[in-house]
Parts: sequence; structure tokens; C-alpha cells
Amino acid sequence: MNIPQELKYTKDHEWIKIEGDVATVGITDFAQGELGDIVYVEVETVDETLDREEVFGTVEAVKTVSDLFLPLTGEIIEFNETLEDEPELVNSDPYGKGWMVKIKFSEASEVEDLLDAAAYKELVG
Repeated sequence: MNIPQELKYTKDHEWIKIEGDVATVGITDFAQGELGDIVYVEVETVDETLDREEVFGTVEAVKTVSDLFLPLTGEIIEFNETLEDEPELVNSDPYGKGWMVKIKFSEASEVEDLLDAAAYKELVG
């Protein structure tokens, strides 16, 4: 299982890449493996400001639909529109082309609450 060291993680199996005050968010390799083949990603919250842990979208796999929870309070400034035509990128490249949204986060202190790679690895065993 791939858990890149430079990223942050949540207990909800999302990864976060911090660049200044913008965070790129996707689901982890573990999460996509548990879900199976991703067939649809829906995010209708672009340009909305949401609180941490609010639902910002859903990911649909062959067997299930899962909510996506915002890891940091802020405005969703971009959705990876490539996923509309190629949702399988979440399976094949979860940390690259399979990213889901970018957030302009407003509460920098929340970053400290995210898990590092070692803590996330412990969580998933």
C-alpha cells in the first residue's frame, strides 16, 4: 500500500497536499482499494465555503457510494473535471491524476490536526 510521506491524512482516508494556503484533496490508496472500481465522482460544492468534516461530495464504486468529508475549513476552489470522464483515475493514480478538489483553507491551525504518514499507516494497519 502506497502512503506518500510528504502528504497529510484523515481518519476518513483522504490525503491532503498543502501548498501555501491551498490544499489538494483525494482519497488514499487504501480507500480506493476498499471501495473497488470507482465509477463516478460527484462534487457540487465548488465555490462554496464549508466547515471541516462537512460532506463536499460523493464517490461511487460498483458496490457502494461513500461521502467525501472536507479535511479543512475553507472554500472549494477547483474540482478535478477529468474525473467526470475518467473516474477510474482515482483507482489507477489516487495521489496524482486522481485528485478530487482544491481548497483555499482558512484555518491554518487545523492542518496540525491531520495525520502524518506514520500515524495514517498505524490507523490502517
